[in-house]
Amino acid sequence: MYKKITYLIIVFLSGFILFNYLSAQSKFVSKPPEFLAESLIDKQTTDPKRLFLKTWRIIKSKYYDPTMNGQDWMRWNKRYIDKISTIDDANVAINSMLASLDDPYSKFMDEKEYLEQTTNIDAKIVGIGVNIISASGKVVIVSVVEDTPAFKSGVKAGDLILKVDEKNVAGKSVSDVASLIRGKEGEIVKLELLRDKKKLTKNILREEIQIKNIKASIIDDKIGYIQISSFISSDLSSEFIEALTKTEKCQGLIIDLRGNAGGLMPNAIFIADMFLPSGHIVSIVDRNSQKSDIDAQVKPYAINKPLVILIDEASASASEILSGALKDNKKAILIGKRTYGKGMIQKIYPLPNETGMNLTIAKYLTPKGFDINKRGIEPDYEVEYTEKDFLNNKDPQLEKAKSVMEGLLKTKYELAKSNKYNALN
Repeated sequence: MYKKITYLIIVFLSGFILFNYLSAQSKFVSKPPEFLAESLIDKQTTDPKRLFLKTWRIIKSKYYDPTMNGQDWMRWNKRYIDKISTIDDANVAINSMLASLDDPYSKFMDEKEYLEQTTNIDAKIVGIGVNIISASGKVVIVSVVEDTPAFKSGVKAGDLILKVDEKNVAGKSVSDVASLIRGKEGEIVKLELLRDKKKLTKNILREEIQIKNIKASIIDDKIGYIQISSFISSDLSSEFIEALTKTEKCQGLIIDLRGNAGGLMPNAIFIADMFLPSGHIVSIVDRNSQKSDIDAQVKPYAINKPLVILIDEASASASEILSGALKDNKKAILIGKRTYGKGMIQKIYPLPNETGMNLTIAKYLTPKGFDINKRGIEPDYEVEYTEKDFLNNKDPQLEKAKSVMEGLLKTKYELAKSNKYNALN
């Protein structure tokens, strides 16, 4: 089955922005849904054996599952402590420990990987400015950010990427292609593209780019459309307010979270809170099964427009927090496909030698207490989006959202008209 967006990535040097959030109702300090972070980089240097031991202790005391996936954690200490003499030895030992947890979200990052992950601080990144997807084994550019190197070089949405710096990308994953495109500021990347059955070559200079995660437009003068491509940016709250301002005269809103793989937990909470006058937004469960609720701020006002949210198989983490909060509180209708199902929370642990580790330390539940990990969130209306639709520039999910919104607006109008009539009589 074709997935509309199997992996959405802005081809930059990407990472995660650190951000603090403390709910008034909760003692739990929340940062990114994938990641909670202590600090940016630990520049302390130490020998390989000490690096291994520090990592071993952190996992033992902080990992979400205190049984360590049903194993005696001391065995890793005994197995490796006398065999580590180089950094490579430490890396092998740490990666072996983490692999034994059978947790795809917990991983060790060497200096290069950790630097890449933390590059997004202040949303300053280096790249060319395109969004790419994998469609039937082909890498397609789905959008080009305005005023970026790619935009200025004439790259267009719909271009197929054939080669990057003379390397054929056929059969490669989107993440692999993104890695080929990434590089240092001031360097040139050569792309071979296919457009209308013609091959094009673009030499594009990588530059520092400001990430824009939200696009807003107006549909038929009465429906606002807000696309959130990522929750990573620390500027997302102000971007969302700008989008609301642009669509303020619209009677209803469609929020598109398709392909949005997540980002910062506070961003999802901030947006959910704007639509909720009260109630739960999300619950966090730690390794001791202690549950902490993060609630909407009680207020006499909230955005009270009819709301439809578009989701798909790539909508994950922060996207699921927002979708789940608004669905469970009956503030939005969900349309599309079941979401990815990432209900676990990781914390970034900076380690000596400028390395780091992502470690699962908790899970989250929707307001009604649903554990969506590996299950996802069901849409209210399931609508397919096929490869044929994509190639023919059709979007049945968005069309369904518009149809449902029309119905909601009609119902709201008739209800308002009825109430006015009753008040006059």
